[in-house]
Amino acid sequence: MSYEQVEEAWKLSEAARDYVKQAGREVSNQELFEKVFVPSNMVDVERTQREAGDPPKLFLKSPYGLQYRPDYKDWIPFRHGPVNLPPLDLGS
Repeated sequence: MSYEQVEEAWKLSEAARDYVKQAGREVSNQELFEKVFVPSNMVDVERTQREAGDPPKLFLKSPYGLQYRPDYKDWIPFRHGPVNLPPLDLGS
């Protein structure tokens, strides 16, 4: 479950990068929020609006989110909550 959630965060990051590439211009984070992030239905909008910070963070409904890196002008995943991993089967 945790691996899939990280993958979802990376896919959302890639969707933002693709949107900017397709636009062929500088795109504001607000535009990405409205056109890419919110329509994904993965974003915890209330928490993001409450705790976004500077540089901004985007909180997903999973334990992961995206953090903006101004130096690279991109969004990368970060963990903001506990992760429930399945128990390891060590073969008794």
